[in-house]
Amino acid sequence: MDYTLNEWVRLARVGSIAQVAVRCQAEESGIPEEDVRAIMRSHLNCMKEAVQSGLDEKLRSVSGLSGGQAAVFLKRLEEGKLLCGMLLGKAEVYAMATAECNACMGKIVAAPTAGACGILPGVVLAMMEEQNVTEDQAVDALFVAAAVGQSIATQASISGAEGGCQAECGSAAAMAAAALAFLEGGNPQQCVDAAAFAIMNLLGLVCDPVGGLVEVPCVYRNVGASGVAFTAADMVLSGIRCPIAPDEVLLAMKEVGDALPASLRETGDGGCAACPSIRARLHLGAL
Repeated sequence: MDYTLNEWVRLARVGSIAQVAVRCQAEESGIPEEDVRAIMRSHLNCMKEAVQSGLDEKLRSVSGLSGGQAAVFLKRLEEGKLLCGMLLGKAEVYAMATAECNACMGKIVAAPTAGACGILPGVVLAMMEEQNVTEDQAVDALFVAAAVGQSIATQASISGAEGGCQAECGSAAAMAAAALAFLEGGNPQQCVDAAAFAIMNLLGLVCDPVGGLVEVPCVYRNVGASGVAFTAADMVLSGIRCPIAPDEVLLAMKEVGDALPASLRETGDGGCAACPSIRARLHLGAL
């Protein structure tokens, strides 16, 4: 089941990408469509649990670099003080909570990777709470996101070690953007255009984990990429078409990833990972 974005659109001429993805997964796995949907529903529930775990103000990672920050972020959200408003604000808080849950060895859904695990859950769960998206609609949105992720994985990469963080947070933002477009009534072409816009805006993002840990800057990039997903979806829902064929954006992503030096591909040698202040904090084991 290796489809390009254009092929997903073609296959969804009647219906939606979600319906095609469910059908394809059922055929490939040999299990009924209702069981395929049940598995995705369990993933959605895991996402909810990860957010709740990540919002614990006492949560701390072994390194001391992560944990407790999502709880601080949530307080400002609850006070109505976040500049971006409640919907995006909640997505950002939930993205950070999920990423901190991961950093503290909690159970998460790799979407598509552990390093980018907060973006898609944050966006979908915020839509459920703020836009009255039902559980069935959320499950469908996750299948749309999965279809986009499959196209990225087969045409470019979802590995930070191979393609930089554009392949992790960039891919997750693309998946989330497609899910958002779907939830707001976007057609299949708009869904893949939204994905392309998200990647376009994160093209070249490097993977530079401090100490080789999925904490700094990973946790914070999950928050920022959530905003990229919303802006990408808003553009296509306004009637703006991606000027570049979406699959060509994926090929550009691969080319850029291949061109990145090794120091910026998850080795922990360059970028933020090389900054003396954070290296010192990690060495001392103090916040």
